[in-house]
Amino acid sequence: MRDAYIVSSVRTPGCKNRRGAFRETRPEDLLSHIMKACVDKVKVDPKEIDDCMIGCAFPEGEQGLNIGRIAAMKAGFPIEVSGATVNRFCSSGLEAIALASLRVQAGWSEMTMGGGLESMTFVPMGGNSPRPHPELAKTMPEMYVSMGVTAENVAEWYKVDRRTMDEFAAASNAKAAEAQKNGYFTEIVPTPATYYIKDGDSYKVETKMIDADDGVRPGTTADGIARLGSPFKAGGQVTAANSSQTTDGAAATLIASKEACDRLGLKPIAKLVSYAVAGCRSEEMGVGPKYAIPKVLKQAGMKIEDIDLFEINEAFASQAIHCCQELGLWGTPMMDKVNICGGAIALGHPLGCTGAKLTATLLAQLERTGGKYGIVSMCIGGGMGAAAIFEMV
Repeated sequence: MRDAYIVSSVRTPGCKNRRGAFRETRPEDLLSHIMKACVDKVKVDPKEIDDCMIGCAFPEGEQGLNIGRIAAMKAGFPIEVSGATVNRFCSSGLEAIALASLRVQAGWSEMTMGGGLESMTFVPMGGNSPRPHPELAKTMPEMYVSMGVTAENVAEWYKVDRRTMDEFAAASNAKAAEAQKNGYFTEIVPTPATYYIKDGDSYKVETKMIDADDGVRPGTTADGIARLGSPFKAGGQVTAANSSQTTDGAAATLIASKEACDRLGLKPIAKLVSYAVAGCRSEEMGVGPKYAIPKVLKQAGMKIEDIDLFEINEAFASQAIHCCQELGLWGTPMMDKVNICGGAIALGHPLGCTGAKLTATLLAQLERTGGKYGIVSMCIGGGMGAAAIFEMV
């Protein structure tokens, strides 16, 4: 297959659901804005795009009805530009980038877009009306278990202690705060937030440009968050402070063939080397990356030592720590390559957007640090892991 080159990769800020800057901004507005910004950044006419693959973990309500197509139209793309919605829960955005890349690699398209979206304000975790199958819920109840419970399972079964989890969470916030201070998040595109303001008997609409993730908690310490209890298990160890934040956000990546790059004068940033998914037990879904990362490395004929930076989603401190331990990263200099600007505990986990968001962040940090190879990986609800290797070009 031919190479598929990333020529633009951007994201909105990630903002806390229900309390953050995007609490009144519809998901279609977030996504269409970042899709347009993605092509505007490299001055590409959107008519060149063949198809848009957009990840969304709960594609219903305001982010339903094939948001991939709706947002493309709202972004002003020509009607000839098609769109689809992709759902692999937490890796939906990464899956969308992989599928968009495959279209170019296979010769089916010359230019595609892969991205992700989640407004956890408008569509809550689990969706608006979850309806588990009654028989499967009896025989395999773990398929429907709370993600927080799975994180407690990982902490208990693999002996990840509370202090280590809280220290990990504090470090995530410290790294994110330092990255914000130093302007490292160059992949962020300022994004308009909508607010409905009471005006007499009616409301007026106001907008404000948001240019930073609003969930980072500078000054967080392990001692300061040690008092928090677990909402998932009596006497448990998984708390709001050592878990990812529920977040609103969107991200987009533009992918092109070499021929399209040459014809349009585009400079490739990176390319997708390989992508893998792996299954695991649903009740410990957080361990997914410890299976997916070795699998994708084997596919690519690479070793973990070849990787310059890792973006391993911090769905929960317990599972992120365990995966790093199992991968041989924990307690070694390689750990300094993991989530160098903080992770989802500080920056948020907008479900279907996360894979696309982490891709944009990884590429920006590889460029900043001069790295060549990077991995994006995450655990996935239902018992899976996903991992992708990117190479800077």
